[in-house]
Amino acid sequence: MAGVKRGSKIAEAIAQDILSQICDGGLTVGSQLPSETQMLADYGVGRGSLREALRILEVHGIIRIKSGPGGGPVVTGATTRDFGRMATLFFQASGITFREVIDARLVMEPVIARLAAQNCDREQREGLLAARTSTESDDAYLKTSANFHRRIASMSGNRILNLISHAIEDIFHERVVGMLFPPEKRDDVVDAHDAIAEAITSGNADEAERLMRDHMAEYARYVEARYPALVDEVVAWH
Repeated sequence: MAGVKRGSKIAEAIAQDILSQICDGGLTVGSQLPSETQMLADYGVGRGSLREALRILEVHGIIRIKSGPGGGPVVTGATTRDFGRMATLFFQASGITFREVIDARLVMEPVIARLAAQNCDREQREGLLAARTSTESDDAYLKTSANFHRRIASMSGNRILNLISHAIEDIFHERVVGMLFPPEKRDDVVDAHDAIAEAITSGNADEAERLMRDHMAEYARYVEARYPALVDEVVAWH
């Protein structure tokens, strides 16, 4: 088995090798992997070990098993939601609370805003200024507010921070539906977002970091006051 490390559990070793083939071979979303028959021949293992390897990759969002004629393993490409889902397993096992998720955002978001101000290009600046937060409805507000933070993370120039920030955002949004700022306060959020966008697009890193920290701290205070019991709940694995 090419690329399989000795000493690894067989299924994990096969999963590692398949992932290497996906990455090194430049396989994109929708690409079909070899059939089960072909992979059994290639790896020289039992069907149970191969299926366990494929299941490992499926659980982590790398592939999906397509059923029916012409089915089999298909590359899906892991998303930030998959990464966040995996993280919640460790969060629950470690007793990490929703408060700690909020605290992590309080640390990360200002740094990301600073990096965005330092690294963004013209197209990104124009996109950020155009992506204003909507207050037309709860759904529109939630979607555009999340998009604002995601867009800034993608402008940071740091793919690890971008990944972790997006994942935490995904975890956060699974629990945020009932914790939106009330309608009468949403114009203040829009103003805060506009000010942050202006600081980032003008390249003022210090101001972008300060404004984002103030913005996230305000939200943390709101959640703490409105939902004191919820913030101390352990994040459940999803």
